[in-house]
Amino acid sequence: MHPNSAFRSDDRALLEALITEVAFGMVFLATPDGPRVAHVPLVWDGDGLVQFHLANGNALTRHLPGSTALVVVNGPDGYVSPRWYGDPTQVPTWNYVALELEGTVRQIDEAALRVQLDTIGAQHEARVTTGGEPWTLARTPPDKVSAMLRAITGFSLEVQAWRPTLKLSQNKGAEDRERVALGLEMQGNAALASLMRTLAQ
Repeated sequence: MHPNSAFRSDDRALLEALITEVAFGMVFLATPDGPRVAHVPLVWDGDGLVQFHLANGNALTRHLPGSTALVVVNGPDGYVSPRWYGDPTQVPTWNYVALELEGTVRQIDEAALRVQLDTIGAQHEARVTTGGEPWTLARTPPDKVSAMLRAITGFSLEVQAWRPTLKLSQNKGAEDRERVALGLEMQGNAALASLMRTLAQ
């Protein structure tokens, strides 16, 4: 994470919203076979736990229970050109939003895994605007659900350390921040520009 304290945030509600909005991240773990990472959908339970699941054949699955792992959530990011500043002697940089969550992992039971899958479906089906009625786990034949549940393992990570970086040009003046936001917007990065305007005041 970037060492500049200007890019930190103690706004827990904002960080929780980032997990829910992005809803995808990476789980990192040092294993006897070397460092490993898995890319997973994430569910924030609102009570200090980040939930996820892995295929049983994933290299991390057998090592996670009881371990201390790191979950990383990446928000919008983008290159910042010196051409966008008022001062032509500036250098390029990168603005980004990222959150590291460190904690202890435990395996969850099948009932909790079903709730996790239902939550993922409900959250993301609500965002789908085409293709008919929202999918639910109940619409899948029971034998297929049983086969799927046998092939995956659910986990929860109890967050013990939050390490956010919201690098949104907070170390620049208001005029330069707006120039950068406009530059990003013109490059098609409206999400990062919007965060700069709302969070880097």
